[in-house]
Amino acid sequence: MRQAVSPSGRGFTLVELVIGIVVFAVALAFAGSFILPQAKRSIDPIFQVRATELGQSLLSEIQARSFDEHSDHSGGQMRCGEDMDGDGNTDFCTDAPGLGCEEAGLNRDLYDDVDDYLCLTGRNAVEVMNTPDRPMTDSDQPLYQGFMVAFEVFYDADMDGINDFDTDGDGTIGSGTANLKLIRVHVTTPNQETISFATYRGNY
Repeated sequence: MRQAVSPSGRGFTLVELVIGIVVFAVALAFAGSFILPQAKRSIDPIFQVRATELGQSLLSEIQARSFDEHSDHSGGQMRCGEDMDGDGNTDFCTDAPGLGCEEAGLNRDLYDDVDDYLCLTGRNAVEVMNTPDRPMTDSDQPLYQGFMVAFEVFYDADMDGINDFDTDGDGTIGSGTANLKLIRVHVTTPNQETISFATYRGNY
């Protein structure tokens, strides 16, 4: 005589197993779509802090440089655009189209004016911040790995954030000088967020 099996003692049917797997997969996909973006966002503040430290550090360093290649690099007591040596000839500041890196290369110790930092535009931050006394490339995971930096330096006497000699923004720089330069440092984090820092450097 066959013994009856109670419903509670039966196993799962194939249909029930398939339905269970589908429900579990949907729940897992939903959980993943919620958790993964949260995990990504949790690293954003770390990148932002590092970008801020990097940007502020570079900005402070640039502000310590001379206003112009033709400025007095020893104490800054004399300004370009004036007769600095008393010979009756005016030592003009660099013309707007000529603003650029006069000291080629990545050695920031050789930079003597704010324009020289344009040499570093488009470089990765590890390369930029690597110095003999504080090597960044020796580490397996450098502090600024994946960060990129870019620089802008141009005359902006009216402090409107626009190049005084490229007001239409077409990239064609007209001739002229001014007594204020706008300096911008753009730091791009590994997750492609760009954080910008700016300051003005006066001709003094």
